[in-house]
Order: sequence, then structure tokens, then C-alpha cells
Amino acid sequence: MKKYILLCTTIVSVFLSNSFAQQGKIVSGDKKYDNYAYIDAIKTYERVAEKGYRSEDLFKKLGNSFYFNSQFEQAAKWYGELFAMNTEAEPEYYYRYAQALKSTGNTAKANQIMELFNKKSKNDNRAKLYETDKNYLDKIKANSGRYTIENAGINSKYSDYGTAFYQHKIIFASARDTGNFSQRIHKWTGEHFTNLYQSDIDENFNPNAPKKFKSKINTKFHESTPVFTKDGKTVYFTRNNYINGKKGKNESKITLIKIYKATFENDEWTNITELPFDSNNYSTAHPALSPDEKTLYFASDMPGSMGQSDLYKVNINSNGDFGVPENLGPGINTEGKESFPYVNDQNEIYFASDGHPGLGGLDVFVGKLSATDVSNIQNLGADVNSPKDDFSYIIDSKSRRGFFTSNKDGGQGSDDIYQFLERIPLTCIQELYGTITDLATGEVLPNTKLSLYSDGFKVIATGNSDANGNYTFPVECGLTYFLRAEKEKYYTKEENVTIAKENGRTNLSIALEKSGCEVTIGDDLGKCFGIKMIYFDLDKSNIRPEAALDLEKILDVLNQYPKMKLDIRSHTDSRATFQYNEALSDRRAKSTIQWLVKNGIAPQRLTGKGYGEIELVNKCSDGVPCTEEEHQMNRRSEFIITAL
Repeated sequence: MKKYILLCTTIVSVFLSNSFAQQGKIVSGDKKYDNYAYIDAIKTYERVAEKGYRSEDLFKKLGNSFYFNSQFEQAAKWYGELFAMNTEAEPEYYYRYAQALKSTGNTAKANQIMELFNKKSKNDNRAKLYETDKNYLDKIKANSGRYTIENAGINSKYSDYGTAFYQHKIIFASARDTGNFSQRIHKWTGEHFTNLYQSDIDENFNPNAPKKFKSKINTKFHESTPVFTKDGKTVYFTRNNYINGKKGKNESKITLIKIYKATFENDEWTNITELPFDSNNYSTAHPALSPDEKTLYFASDMPGSMGQSDLYKVNINSNGDFGVPENLGPGINTEGKESFPYVNDQNEIYFASDGHPGLGGLDVFVGKLSATDVSNIQNLGADVNSPKDDFSYIIDSKSRRGFFTSNKDGGQGSDDIYQFLERIPLTCIQELYGTITDLATGEVLPNTKLSLYSDGFKVIATGNSDANGNYTFPVECGLTYFLRAEKEKYYTKEENVTIAKENGRTNLSIALEKSGCEVTIGDDLGKCFGIKMIYFDLDKSNIRPEAALDLEKILDVLNQYPKMKLDIRSHTDSRATFQYNEALSDRRAKSTIQWLVKNGIAPQRLTGKGYGEIELVNKCSDGVPCTEEEHQMNRRSEFIITAL
């Protein structure tokens, strides 16, 4: 069926980047309280990192903070630091790094990272640009067995294809009879040029013997794929670039195809005109109308197309004028061919493609059509589709009866029309639900902002958790989604989920970690940054590199709040003598103070003492058997705030 898709002389490749809406703001400036101080951990992490300190957790949090706020240049910087330090991060960080790199124009590096992401995430839909979905045959098999299909009984030994509903008829294209067999042979196909034919259909959509569509629409060149308005007074159809006896050609002297319009007046189709967005230099073809007849869908290789042919839509204004054609986007279009759209009254768009995973040649797919994109694209299965070309699918949504065209084995001609009954609709109802909680306390977090994204990172829905921290979103079966949760004073978190393929509910609960902390006199500043202990070499009081990284965080806060004073307390477990532990912990407390003083903190702001083993937090005193983890709980450092 390649001869009827589009005649393209060039393939236009474009780079499309997803633009993400700003998702929240990083708290800026100092926030003052009567009795509290607000510690913005992210800003502290950034200042610490700028000093050259390296930490996997540090770079993840910095990268995420900028990524979720669409600041991709900074996100790429910190993710780059992460991968320079550790290339075995979770797969999600590979994807975010690649996306950030693409957004900054570094596509070569982004492709390298996507290759690594693909290796680590074989089943992730976003890796489809680098590797064919290994499970696509299973999906096609699951969608099969739903149809009763038979030859429509109107086929010839020539090409018959492209049915359209018209009143109680179907209209289709056929190369069976042009009236002049000696002259009108199409050099490309070896068959006669196609004209439109019609056939009456009964209540079960069975067509009777076809006859030629008597109209000036038919010419000595190709006509095909019409679509009629409900009142039967307007038709849009595909034809070679030929009107009023004149044939148009592009710069290479090739006649392409265009969409034409005609109106029915005085029992005749007349006023045949080409649409205003047609061109001699690219093709437009295979028109389809939305149920309200305010939008025309079609296929084209016009400039801006992603592949050999893309699907477009254009508004039909109330005065009959047309808007500017819009590409339906990367959710449906690929680098291959997408063509033969058909839209029904359930907002389903059926189309043929060789770019989506299929059985070979063109396959028929269906997707859910919205005002902004096409989602939940599925292969119709092996009943309709074959290793050959399958296309031009139309369906009556009430009876679930319709027609499609195929050049599969067993037909009468090069292309044949088949009629079908869809016994089992390809529908599934699912709901995504869950609870948003505090990671540390488990408390529910009401009024958390939630954003649901498709696997192409387009916003599907937004909302907020309710008073009990719960949320629900309607979703489509079998798809992968990303849910982003945002709340003030918490790190933004994003999780992916693949929805089941059967009716039901899918749970995705998210626990958020606080990004900062409120402190007052008597609180431990170290808990803001998860500092449990300052690391020293065994039996020594030297500041190790790991300790310096944590002390930089404390130093940064002290510089932000010049009135803050700390009492630094060092504790040990009970596994040495009481005197030894007391002396060692005291040396370590003093060593910590000396480091801070050396880095600019006034000595009078700091006090410190070693407590040895006298303030154990559990049962692990002398002679009591304990695990290493239990002993570790007692080896801790505290930074108690004594003044603000």
C-alpha cells in the first residue's frame, strides 16, 4: 500500500524537546522567626558543593532540586558531578541527566547517557528510541481475538481501499475501471488510476454491488479517501495535484497529492477547491473529521514533520475558513509513516503506522484523543493487522462494525477491503490512588501538590491530596505514568508506576522527606542534615574527609546566623574503659571546635565536651550483649543550639 500513502522526496528530521512547567520555587533568603530559624538545606548543600566537597547524596539532591524546577543547565551540572563520582546510580538519574543535557542542546552526550539508561531500563518506554520494545508481540497478542472479519465482497483484482461512510453507503477508491484502459496506467503502480466508487450497505453493514461514484470529483488522476459531513453537503477528499484541467508539480517536476473540498448543490458535487494549506511542494492526504466537524485531521510531510508523514489537525472556522495546521506531536508521530486517520465520537483516533511496534508494514493503531495530545496508543491486534500493510480503518462506535483495507495474503487484488465486527472493545478502566505522608513521622500530608505525567513527560492531570493525604486520578490501562509530589519544606519526589491491563485500581503512595528544619534553643542542629556522628580515625581525634563535609554544613549555618551558639557534644559506646571513652570523646569535641574556629567561627560561640559513655541511648552498657548496630546508636555527635 506504499503507493497510496504519500509521495515524499525528503525526510525532515527535527529535534523536539519537552518543555516542562515550572514546578514550585526554591525558598530564597533568610526566613526569620521570633523563636525559630529556618534552615534551607538545598542552599547549604549548594554552597558546600561549590567548595569542592563531593557526596553522592549531595549531588542527587542538588540535581533533583534544579531538575524539578526546570533549571536544566544547573541540573545537568550536578548530575554530571554525580556520574563523574559514581556511574552506578539508579536508572532514573540516567534519564534525568539525559533530559537535562537535551534541554541544554548537548544531544550527543544525552544520547550516550540514554544508551546507558536503556541498558539499565530495558522495559522503560522512554528507551524505545534506542531499542524496540521487547514485549510488543505479547501486547499485540493480548489485543487479538476480538474481531470477526470477512472479505467485504466488493473487491476486484485491482486495488480497492479507503472506505468512508456516506449516508447509507460506503465510498471507496478503486483502480478497477477508469473508462480508458489503453491510456490511464499509473507508471508507479502499474495499475489504472483510482476513482471513487460507492456501495449501499444494509443494517449489518453488508455492502451490495459497487458502482462508480458519478461526480465531477472523479478525474483521470487519483482520487481517494473522502470524508463527508453528516448533512451530506460537504466532502473532503484526496487527489493528485490536478484541478480545472491543470496538473501541478513540485520543483522536481513531480505531481504530489492534495486535499480538496467540494459541496453538494443541485444534485451535483461542485465548487471543487484545494484547501489553503495545500502546496505543490509537499503532500496532504487522507482527511478525517472530528464528530463536531470543527476539526479536520490529515496526513502530510509538510515542513515540521517528524517523519516520512505525520498526522496533523486544523480548525475549521464557523465562516468556513481554516486555521493553521498543528502537528499532533511525538506522542503519535514517529520518524516513520503515520497516515489514514479516523476519529469517532468516543474521542478515539485510529491510524496506520510503520513507526509504532507492529507486525510488519503498516499496522492499525488506536489512541485516546484529547485537546493537547494522543495517549494510550495500542496496536489493534493480529485480527486486523498482518505482516503486510493494514490501514484505512473506520468504525461505527454504536454497532462496532466497520471496514479496513489490507494487502495481506488471501485477497483478490493488491489491496482489498474487509468488513468487521469488533466483538470485544479494547477498553479498560483504571484508577491511580495513594496517600502522601511524611517519611520520618508517617504523618499524612494534606494539600500536597500532585502532577501526573505521561511517559513522554506531558502533564496529564494536576491536583492536591485531601485532608487525609489521599488522592485519586483516572488513568488508562497498560500505560506508564510519573507522579510528582511537591510540598513546601519537603523535597519534591517523583515516582513512576505502570498501570495494570485489567479493570481495577493501582496504588502509588509517596513518602516525602523534609528539605529543611525549624530549630530553636535546645535542638540538635545536626539532625537537620542527618549528621549522626563526626568520623574520626580509630582511637584518634583527627578530622577525616567525611567529617569535614558534615562540618561544612554546620559552618554554613553558623555563617548564616551569626547569633547562633552551639554546644558540641561527643559520645562513645561502652566498649572501652569509662576513663578512656571520656577522654577520647572530649578530645574529639575539642577537635571539632578547633576545626570550626579555624574556618572563621568566633570561639565564644562554641562550647563542647566529651560525654564518653555516660549518656547511652539504649541498654548497651558494660557487660550487656549488643549488636554492632546497637553500639553505633551510642556513638554520636550532637550540635545543641544554646542561643539564637
